Amino acid sequence: MSIVTVQLGQCGNQIGHEVFNAICSDVHGTHGLCSKKENESYHDACKERFFCEEESEVPIARAVLVDMEPKVISQTLSMAARSGYWKYDDRSRFCQKQGSGNNWANGYSVHGPRHKEVIMNLVQKEAEKCDRLGGFFTIMSMAGGTGSGLGAFVTQCLRDAFPTSFILNHVIWPYGTGEVIVQNYNSVLTLSHLYQSSDALLVHENDVIHKICAQLMNIKQISFRDVNQVIAHQLGSVFQPTYTAEGGLHYSRNPLGIDWQVQPPSRLLPPLQPFPNRPLHFNTSIANLVILRGKDTHSVDLGSFRDPSLYTSWLNPRDAFNAWKTPRAFNKYEKSASLVSNSQFLLKPLDNVVGKAWNMFASKAYIHQYTKFGIEEEDFLDSFTALEQVISSYTILC
Repeated sequence: MSIVTVQLGQCGNQIGHEVFNAICSDVHGTHGLCSKKENESYHDACKERFFCEEESEVPIARAVLVDMEPKVISQTLSMAARSGYWKYDDRSRFCQKQGSGNNWANGYSVHGPRHKEVIMNLVQKEAEKCDRLGGFFTIMSMAGGTGSGLGAFVTQCLRDAFPTSFILNHVIWPYGTGEVIVQNYNSVLTLSHLYQSSDALLVHENDVIHKICAQLMNIKQISFRDVNQVIAHQLGSVFQPTYTAEGGLHYSRNPLGIDWQVQPPSRLLPPLQPFPNRPLHFNTSIANLVILRGKDTHSVDLGSFRDPSLYTSWLNPRDAFNAWKTPRAFNKYEKSASLVSNSQFLLKPLDNVVGKAWNMFASKAYIHQYTKFGIEEEDFLDSFTALEQVISSYTILC
């Protein structure tokens, strides 16, 4: 199955470029640390997933590039073509000459409806190139105007146009110290809208990635590209082909993963008791996925991930934990492990963002910048209500 990537805004396009770079670097690595047959099978699965080959022999990314300013998209197209390993389809881009001014309402209420037909036509054409469409992978920031506002609008359009397709939104959580004065408004509006139309949100926090660059990689002058490359490397380690329990000896046909929807127990069941010895700030999970690549993957002991105390008490760990494996190494690593977790980890940053946005909203700060584009105070209140419900639902996991 194939993934159509939709890169939205400056951040989305820059990270998207690094993701395809990381994937190509992995594919063209002659190592593999596995048999030739295994390596070829891995290559074929990866190419079907992320690239198509038309007239030229250079793989073309299955991607649509969208921004309201032309500079970043032009740079992205040029850098990809210069690599010689892959490129974008020059016809699968859409840009304008005026940005969204870091205003979610401008991206969502103005640029979205105005350019909906053109953008969705590009997406439709890309989807039609897939023999088997696995779903959509959108990459966007929450802080600005285009990635967040237009990104939320495009996600709703994807849900309407492809009601049965899996939609995974990758969102970049802004620095806590602030990049944009209204970033908390933009974040609240983005998250609440994506929550209604997306199948899953995959989050990277800029502060966490920055710490990785500084402390683990010892980078002195950390650039946005350094941060983006770490994010892209992590995404590649998750999305490259693996064997799953359901797939047997074939690489997974569903590149966007497992069903993350968790059903709480029936009210008819007796009440379940929380774990008595669990620490106050314990990070309770409702789903964990571990991806193992390279040498000795089948001898790894994953028993600790099946510990019932890691999960909410009404969930069987056998239903909450999955492991994907492949003997084929990722990039330059002899062996590697990645973890994707649906847990309470984001509770604190989410609560902080909602709290800061509410304080601004209570004092009516900058509200006029949104109302002039059609987003009313009631829309803010609806967004606050939706996210407070999310916070409540994750807080009471026991």
